[in-house]
Amino acid sequence: MADLVIFDCDGVLIDSEVISARMLIAELQKQGVSVDIAYVARHFLGRSYPTVMATIRKDFGLDLPPSFEDAYRTRLLTAFEDELQVMPHVTKVLADLDLPFCVATSSSPRRAEISLRLAGLDGLVGDRLFTASMVERGKPAPDLFLLAAERMGVAPARCLVIEDSLTGVRAGLAAGMEVWRFTGGSHLAGMALDAPEDARAQRVFDSFAHFFQIDPAVTGRA
Repeated sequence: MADLVIFDCDGVLIDSEVISARMLIAELQKQGVSVDIAYVARHFLGRSYPTVMATIRKDFGLDLPPSFEDAYRTRLLTAFEDELQVMPHVTKVLADLDLPFCVATSSSPRRAEISLRLAGLDGLVGDRLFTASMVERGKPAPDLFLLAAERMGVAPARCLVIEDSLTGVRAGLAAGMEVWRFTGGSHLAGMALDAPEDARAQRVFDSFAHFFQIDPAVTGRA
């Protein structure tokens, strides 16, 4: 049985990744960089903004201007206000979960806080929110998950991580934690879900409707 559940945010608690990808593609197009949803999913899913900048620099030889991040985040949050949805059945899972839980995300603190508020999850999460800004190395390094476990007072081996991206799965495994991959987000619809050996979660599921039945021994519902 786990002693702590660590949820990723984007693409797990909220169905946000497809919105983020669309907005990022549009903003990059204004800078003369043309990418598609498959490129975004392969290179950016689960990663922090500095990684996005470094990848664009490496692949396209372009340093994004300082104004790019603010413009992108402003337009993204506006889109979230109109379109963001909580992932089906997530609210009930968080409300019914007997185990302590927290959120560990690659998003900025402001984006994560606004996203959780818009999704109606801020009251359930409270101050148990950890972002990539709190560690030197973001996912796929294990630092963020290890920080969350330390702050919550739980040994890594007693943690269950819920992630959607291969980057996040790698981070959870590197932290020595049990990892379940959630594949029910809109951004993964129609995508190949085969995982390389270093990113194979212990469980894969596509709906939170049956979360407590996936492995009751882990979630404490046995």
